[in-house]
Amino acid sequence: MMNVRNYILAGGVAVVAAVFINAVQADEAVSESPAAKPSRETVMTTDPYTVKAVDIPKNINFAGEAVPLEDPDVMERLDRELLVNTYWQSNALLLIKRANKYFPVIEPILKEEGVPDDFKYLAVIESALTNAVSPAGARGFWQILKGTAREYGLEVNDNVDERYHLEKATRAACQYLKKSKERFGSWTLAAAAYNAGQYGMQKQLDRQKVDNYYDVLLGQETGRYVFRILALKEILTDPEKYGFHFEDDDLYTHIPTKKMAVDTVVNDFADFAKKFDINYKILKIHNPWLREGHLNNASRKEYFIEIPEEGYYPQQK
Repeated sequence: MMNVRNYILAGGVAVVAAVFINAVQADEAVSESPAAKPSRETVMTTDPYTVKAVDIPKNINFAGEAVPLEDPDVMERLDRELLVNTYWQSNALLLIKRANKYFPVIEPILKEEGVPDDFKYLAVIESALTNAVSPAGARGFWQILKGTAREYGLEVNDNVDERYHLEKATRAACQYLKKSKERFGSWTLAAAAYNAGQYGMQKQLDRQKVDNYYDVLLGQETGRYVFRILALKEILTDPEKYGFHFEDDDLYTHIPTKKMAVDTVVNDFADFAKKFDINYKILKIHNPWLREGHLNNASRKEYFIEIPEEGYYPQQK
C-alpha cells in the first residue's frame, strides 16, 4: 500500500510541475509577443464598472433659448435627467442607434417647416423613436391623439392611420408646435405645451403670473418634460462624454425606399407585397400607417406606398 501511495504522490508532483512549466512558458511567449490593442470585447469585460456624477454643462440651450443653470432648482432638475438617462444604459444606447436611422428623415422636415432642429429630441422622449401607443390613445413617433391628428389633416380610421406615417406625422407635429410658439412666444413653452396642452399650459402661467417655463410650477410629467429633452440632446450629441462607446456599424441605418402610387382598392397586401419581391412583414415595416391587410379606398384617393430598394433584405422565395 505504501508503494502505491508513493507512486501516486510522485505522479501528482510530476503533473503539478508540468502545469507550472507550461504556464511559465506561456507567460514568456506572451511577454515576447508584440503588444496588441485589446479588442472591444476585452475592454468591455475587463474595465471596472464605476458610477460617478455627471458633469453639468456650463451652458445649454433649447432651440436657441438659454437654460438658466444659475437657478439651483433648474440645475438639479437637469442633473436628475442626465443621471437617469446616462445610467439607463440599454435604453440610451437603443436611442443612439435609432437616432442614426430616423433623424435623417425628421431633420429635413423640421428645417422645411421652420421648426428648430432640437425638436427631434422631443420625438425621442415621446416615443423612444418607436410607433408607441400611450394609455390615452396617442400614437406614433410624435404621440398624437386622434382628435388632434384629424385637426391637423391626418387621416385616421380602421384602414389608415397617418399618425404612424413618420413624414406626415412630423409635419402635423410641426404645425402644432408653430401654433404654440405663436401663442406663447417661446419654443421652450411650445415644447412644454406639447405635453401639457396649450390650454393647460396657459392656465398655469396665468394662475402663477409668470411667463417662463423655468419659473412655473408644474406637475411631475410636464415639470420633467423639457429637462428630459435637454438630457437626451446632451447624450445623443456627445455620447462618448457620457460613457457610450460604439462603432458606426453598430448603429441602425435608414433603408432607402421608392414610392408606389396606389389609387385603387388593394384586396390583399400579402399578394401586393409579392409583386415587389418582398413579404407582408417588410411591407408593413415600411408602411405602418396601413393598419389592415387590405385597403378599402372607396374614394379612390391616391396613396404612396413605400417599397424598399433592392438588396437590403434577403431575396424572397
